[in-house]
Amino acid sequence: MVLPLCFCCIVSAVRLMRIEFGGAFADLLNEKGKGSGDNEMGYVERTLGFRTRDLSDLDLRLVTDVVGGTIRWRRYLNHLIGAICHDQNTLNSMEPLLLQILRIGFYEIVKLDMPPYAVVDENVRLAKVALRPGAGNMVNGILRKLLLLKEQNALPIPKVEGDDRTQARALATLHSHPVWMVRRWTKTLGQEDAVKLMVWNNSDPSFSLRANIGQGFTRADLIMQLQELKVQHEPSLYMDEFVRIKTGMQSVIQAGLLTKGLCSVQDESAGLVVSIVDPQPGETIIDCCAAPGGKTLFMASRLDGQGMIFAIDINEGRLRILKETAELQKVNSVITTVHADLRALQEKHKLKADKVLLDAPCSGLGVLSKRADLRWNRKSEDMEQLKKLQDELLHEASMLVKPGGVLVYSTCSIDPGENEERVVAFLQNHPEFSIDPADKFAPAEFITEQGFYASSPVKHSLDGAFAARLVRW
Repeated sequence: MVLPLCFCCIVSAVRLMRIEFGGAFADLLNEKGKGSGDNEMGYVERTLGFRTRDLSDLDLRLVTDVVGGTIRWRRYLNHLIGAICHDQNTLNSMEPLLLQILRIGFYEIVKLDMPPYAVVDENVRLAKVALRPGAGNMVNGILRKLLLLKEQNALPIPKVEGDDRTQARALATLHSHPVWMVRRWTKTLGQEDAVKLMVWNNSDPSFSLRANIGQGFTRADLIMQLQELKVQHEPSLYMDEFVRIKTGMQSVIQAGLLTKGLCSVQDESAGLVVSIVDPQPGETIIDCCAAPGGKTLFMASRLDGQGMIFAIDINEGRLRILKETAELQKVNSVITTVHADLRALQEKHKLKADKVLLDAPCSGLGVLSKRADLRWNRKSEDMEQLKKLQDELLHEASMLVKPGGVLVYSTCSIDPGENEERVVAFLQNHPEFSIDPADKFAPAEFITEQGFYASSPVKHSLDGAFAARLVRW
């Protein structure tokens, strides 16, 4: 059964509220007497006569599309809403739930090209049900103004002209990114590639599946399963264990391929970082910031049951999940989890390893296509704090490397300040390390002039990632 659009809209609105405000939305409903602490959907479910679990696969896909798209296009949608209201203050003072309903309606009309008057009717009904009749009347008026402007091809679009700051603001609105990101990327990449990057970030993300060779499950086996499920796919051009899919993840989940431990969701860019580590049977490896464990598990599958990986992380809950997944994928015999802050590790443990991977906390600027909310949660001032933390962790990780051993520093960022600049700063203070060019471990198209690994959404149609392989003499 496909549920009415109104119910999909309220599920979307609730998810958007929870993403933007955390648990505040449940509290908001409780204050109004319209929900319960156990189930913030209770009021709407009772009113509409449906239950959340009644959502079909088609409904879930629609909700996922609406939520992800509305988050990605938030700045652009706010611009349109503010322009149609003729007053930015109206937008700023608008009730949060009402604003989410308008964003959903604008996104469905402008970006999804859904039947416009059905969208108006359903979102008006949603506003009346979730808020009050007057809110429905307001949504009706604003959405109908949007429809008229769209039919006249007269949407209020900012022009990219003027000085650099003005152009950056216009591009930030057109492509719905924070201004500071646009200015940063324009400076490091040039305006053309900065626009290409934002287009990539706003596109529907593709996913990669890694066949778990630790279970003796090969890529050929995975492809056979995907063919049976009628999931469109293509083998990775870069990694023997990986397969790309654009759609059909729900079918993969329902078939139990993930819960059986036969495969994992992992981007090829992350898999290539493991290739830079080059784990070999019999080695001792330390993964310094291991959880949730994608790279740990892939490295463990490469050890063929010989050797040991110490998976260190400050988050005990996420380590527990890593341990459970390792058992599921049958690589737990070579993984030992260690709950610790890397910066205090030496006080309790005297670990030394052949290879050390520091997949450092970072801005995540390379994975914005998959993390739609991340662009709005990052601020420019975060970058300096992150770089300080990265320097501290890199120093601590270097203390774990045996003489003759290898230290790999990696991020899921495309920012030079978090990548190349951190390595240069590290080498200036640690002359016992030198760069081991990564060209022996990854395809040439990913290797920079300095010998580092770097994947780029613009160049490679993969998540952005970075890795430097450093040898201790």
